[in-house]
Amino acid sequence: MNRPGDGTGGPGRGDEPPSAPEPAEAPRIPPPRAAAEDSGRWPHWRPAPPVDGVPAPREPLAAPQLSHAVLKSLLGAWALTACSPEETAAVEAHLNHCTPCAEEALRLRDAVGLLHTEQSLDLDPLLRSRVLAGCLGRRPARIPVPDWAGVYDAEAARLDALLRDMGEAEWRAPVRLRWFDGDRPAGRDTTVAGVIGHLMVVDGMLASSLGLPDPLGAHAPGSPAARTEAYWHGGPAPEPRAAGEPGAVREPWREQGHALVRTVSFAGRGVRDLRVPYGDFSLAIGDAFLDRAFECWVHAGDIAEAIDYPYEPPASAHLKPMVDLCARLLPDALAERRRAGLAGPPRELVEAGAPGRTLQLEVEGSGEWLIPLDSPAALPSQEEVVAQIALDREAFYQLAAGHVPPQDAAAGQLGDTEAIRDVLFATASLSRL
Repeated sequence: MNRPGDGTGGPGRGDEPPSAPEPAEAPRIPPPRAAAEDSGRWPHWRPAPPVDGVPAPREPLAAPQLSHAVLKSLLGAWALTACSPEETAAVEAHLNHCTPCAEEALRLRDAVGLLHTEQSLDLDPLLRSRVLAGCLGRRPARIPVPDWAGVYDAEAARLDALLRDMGEAEWRAPVRLRWFDGDRPAGRDTTVAGVIGHLMVVDGMLASSLGLPDPLGAHAPGSPAARTEAYWHGGPAPEPRAAGEPGAVREPWREQGHALVRTVSFAGRGVRDLRVPYGDFSLAIGDAFLDRAFECWVHAGDIAEAIDYPYEPPASAHLKPMVDLCARLLPDALAERRRAGLAGPPRELVEAGAPGRTLQLEVEGSGEWLIPLDSPAALPSQEEVVAQIALDREAFYQLAAGHVPPQDAAAGQLGDTEAIRDVLFATASLSRL
């Protein structure tokens, strides 16, 4: 017989029905970790482990709720793609309804695009050479050019500017070259091309002294006049009278001038000791350059007159050293004329270095010079001045170029008339072919 409640028989009187079995305990979901427990700013989503080797699908990120100020501060990082995925989602959700932030985000994204380049940021090893080549093509490298060479360079450049746009007819235009030979005027007829050829072969004396090629070759004549005649009567190419393009002489003349200036500029101070032979006399290299500058000025005026074109005098800074050269050459020119019987005898012979009779020469706008009258070795002195000559710039140019007879020179004169005459004639005798 079953006892009540023993669970071995059916329900009996007073027995309770059997209870249902309790269900298994459900898995517990841990609560979110506190912000302090997370290593990042926001809780990170972690994918479920793969099932049977297939990764579980990634669920879309929910944008965290951030204030407008925080989202605005993240725009720079968002443009640089430096935000975390959650921050990126939050910023992009904010940009959908905030117009000011959206406009700023677009500006930032455009700016970031300028920071990126499809090419390597490493410099091209040939970049430096290309930059230098481009700079030198626009402006030649500057080197320290001596003052006397700079005067020649400037006058040659001014003459070249006059020649640059000439046509064939102008190159063949007749030109009358004039100078003063002893006690009478002299002249020769040639063309514009012939004048440039004359300048080129006389410049060749400087070129030969500096070790540069002589346009007339190794056995060229020694004086300017003889060199010019040799060129005009069958000199080396380009011969202006025979060539089809008479202006072809311009290029070798200009290249030779550049070579002269470049050579003395790189040579340094030692080049000052060189002397340039001019046949029966010689000049220091600096004076030779000033002489060639003066010749450029004179013959540019001859060419401008032949083609009826205006030509300005040199700048004052260049004119003064050319006038100074002429003034320094006057004592020797006066002594040479005296030896040839073309000037009066000395009045007072003094020892070398002692004060002697002096003439004061003034060229308007250029300065004043004291010229010893009786001997080149005498010391000019203001206390010994016996005569004065004043010339304006144009009158001095015409006289020293041999373009006017000395007796016709418009000069202010005071004092010893014989001394004045001798100095005016000596100034004109500085001219030559």
